[in-house]
Amino acid sequence: MDRIRIELERWGSVVEASGSSPWLVVDDLGGAIEPIRRYLVEFSARGNRASSSRSYAYDLLRWWRWLRIVEVPWQRATSDEIRDYALWLGAATKPGASARTVSSTTAGTVNPITRKAYLNDRYQPRTVRHALAVLREFYDYWADLGEGPVVNPVRRAVHARPNEHHNPMEPFRPEGRLRYNPPIAKRRPRTLSDQQWRDVFAALRSHRDRALLALALSNGARAGELLGLRGVDINWGDQLVRVIRKGSRAEQWLPVSAEAIVWLRLYLGESVPVGPNEPIWRTVRRRDRGTGLAEQPLTYDALRAVFRRVNRTLGTNWSMHDLRHTAALRMSRDPNLTLRDIQVILGHADIDTTASTYLFEEDIEVATRVLAHLDREHETAPKPPPVTTRYDPTDLTVLLGGSAQ
Repeated sequence: MDRIRIELERWGSVVEASGSSPWLVVDDLGGAIEPIRRYLVEFSARGNRASSSRSYAYDLLRWWRWLRIVEVPWQRATSDEIRDYALWLGAATKPGASARTVSSTTAGTVNPITRKAYLNDRYQPRTVRHALAVLREFYDYWADLGEGPVVNPVRRAVHARPNEHHNPMEPFRPEGRLRYNPPIAKRRPRTLSDQQWRDVFAALRSHRDRALLALALSNGARAGELLGLRGVDINWGDQLVRVIRKGSRAEQWLPVSAEAIVWLRLYLGESVPVGPNEPIWRTVRRRDRGTGLAEQPLTYDALRAVFRRVNRTLGTNWSMHDLRHTAALRMSRDPNLTLRDIQVILGHADIDTTASTYLFEEDIEVATRVLAHLDREHETAPKPPPVTTRYDPTDLTVLLGGSAQ
C-alpha cells in the first residue's frame, strides 16, 4: 500500500460533550473512542480551554482514520508510521464539507491589493507541526501510564549527545524539535495602510462592526478577547476595556481610542440595553433559538462573515488578525512607546516575541536608504575613464584576418 496517496474515510466525528471533557471523538456507532476520551479528560483537567480540547480532538480523529486505513493499532504505532503520516499530511488534500465555489478561483493565489496569499486545499506546515505535537503529548500520556508504546513514536531530532550540557541541579528539558516537523518560513506582520483602513471602515454596514473594529485597531486585542466583553468591562471615563487574555486567562484593562468610544456609544444607543454581566456584542438581526425572537451573542463565525462581506466589496482578503498586526506596528513606530509598553498591551508572555515579530525594517525602506548611501559614495568616489567608442586596430586585424585600415 502506498501510504502517501491514501484517502481517508469519513469515519467517526468530534462531538460536544457535557462530562469531564467538553469534546469527544466517537466512532460510526456513536461510541466514544476510549483512549482518546481518557486523554482528553486529562487534557481538560490540566486547565486547558475547551477550544484547545476541540482542536486536539480533531487532530486525534484524523490520526485514528489514518491508522484504520494502514491497519495499524494505535498502541503499535512506530516512528515509521509517524514518518509516513507526516509525508501524507504534506501531500494530501484537506477534506471539505462541500466543494469550493466562489473561492475556487483564488485558492492558493496572492491577492494583488493586500499581497496576502489565499489558503489552498493543502495542509500547511503549521498544521503538520501541530498534528505531530498533539501525537507527541498523546503518546507521552500513555507511556506514563505504561499502556502505550514503550518508546514514544514521535521522536525528537537531536543531532548531538542528548543533555550533554545539563545541569544536574535542574530538571531535564526536551531538546531538539520533533523529527519530522516541516520548516516554517518567518512571516512579516501584515499591516493595513491608512487608506486601506479607511476603505475597510467605509465598507462596514453597522455601528456594531465599526465599534468592534475600531476597538481592535486601538489596542491590538484578539478577536476572541474582544468578543468576550460585557457591560461591566467598559470604563467609559478612562477609555478602557477589560479583556480576558488568551492562554493565561488573566484580566487586563486595555486603552481605547476616542473614536472607538464614540462608535461604541452609537452602537449601544441603538440596540437593546445591555446588562452589566451581559455580552455587549449582539447580532444585528433577531433570531429565535427556542425562546422567541431575540438578539444573540455575536460569535467568531459571525465576525468572519463581516470580513467576508468587506472583502467581497473591496476585492481583498483581510482578516481580524490583520488589525492586531496593524495596531502593533503603529505602536512600534511611535518613539514615545517602549518595547515593554507594546508587550504589555499585546499580552505577550515573552518580550522576545514582541521584538522578533514587530521590530523589523521594510525591505523597500532599507533598499531606499542603501541606494541613497550609494549615491553619496558615488559623489566622492574616483571617476572611471570614459568608455571608448572606437575599436582597437589590433582587434580588427584579428577579427577580419587582414591588415588594419
